[in-house]
Amino acid sequence: MELEINNGVYKAGFATKQEAYDKAVRELFAGLDKVEAILSQRRYLTGPRLTEADVRLYTTLVRFDCVYVGHFKCNKRRIVDFPNLWGYLRDLYQTPGFGDTTDRFHIEHHYQESHTHINPYGIVAIGPDLNFDLPHDRATRFT
Repeated sequence: MELEINNGVYKAGFATKQEAYDKAVRELFAGLDKVEAILSQRRYLTGPRLTEADVRLYTTLVRFDCVYVGHFKCNKRRIVDFPNLWGYLRDLYQTPGFGDTTDRFHIEHHYQESHTHINPYGIVAIGPDLNFDLPHDRATRFT
């Protein structure tokens, strides 16, 4: 997961050759498909309890639609297009210590203003509109 997803977005985003980008995006979305399947069977990555694996994946997922889709060209699908990943992300975001420490403004501005070789004018995208506070059924679905 670490190599396919967490590092995969950077491999795609910083690729300087089409072949490297294509490979990175294929591996990234294969990893996301794998995690989507896992999360259809259990609440968290390794079972019924939150672990470091979930914390590590959260940091990538919370940035994905608002930064990686456009800025790093990881636009094959968005996290909101994966029902289990999207529910899982909302579940984590609504858990104390996750959403209350996530600063979307900083995430979006940092990436889009600091990578001038990708975004030379530092223009920050307005969207997408994401509501991480929407209800999810993960707590009751996997009791």
